[in-house]
Amino acid sequence: MAVNRVPVLKRCRALGIEPSVLGYDKKSNRKVREGRKPSEYKLQLREKQKAKFIYGVLEKPFRNYYKKADRMKGMTGDNLMILLERRLDNVVFRGGFARTRKEARQVVDHKLVTVNGRTINIPSYSIKAGDVIEIKENARSLQRMKDIVEVTGGRLTPSWITSDLDSFKITVNALPTREEIDVPVNEMLIVELYSK
Repeated sequence: MAVNRVPVLKRCRALGIEPSVLGYDKKSNRKVREGRKPSEYKLQLREKQKAKFIYGVLEKPFRNYYKKADRMKGMTGDNLMILLERRLDNVVFRGGFARTRKEARQVVDHKLVTVNGRTINIPSYSIKAGDVIEIKENARSLQRMKDIVEVTGGRLTPSWITSDLDSFKITVNALPTREEIDVPVNEMLIVELYSK
């Protein structure tokens, strides 16, 4: 599997993202150099790279998400963001069972998560309204999970999910709408890029 080994803060600085969006509480002290005005293509490409980096999706799966979003009813850009937000690793992160999306992906990969009672180890698994996501019984006592819950306890969860950190359970109340997704990405630029 391909792994991006570029340091997170360096990548955040290049894309103009706050590290807190990814769950990191570090800050970069370096300033971004202001060059000449970026071209339209560069702005579009940067937005796509931002979305891919935030959700940890590679190019081919990202293009597949775009094609799927294009076939759905409604605005393609909104559909794309909703599809990315419905990924299992993202929901685990949003629910507070991982400090970062990378860690959430690892939690899912290690078979520590069940969806409606079934073990799912696919980070890209798409969540539906009414799904119940739980951390497995044997994983709840792990020191790592206790540390994660301690750190993420004060984090706000989005309105479309209910997270119960004490019983290690996330309930998906409804599918997210674009207004409920607080990711700093202008999805219209991504649509423009792909529709060329």
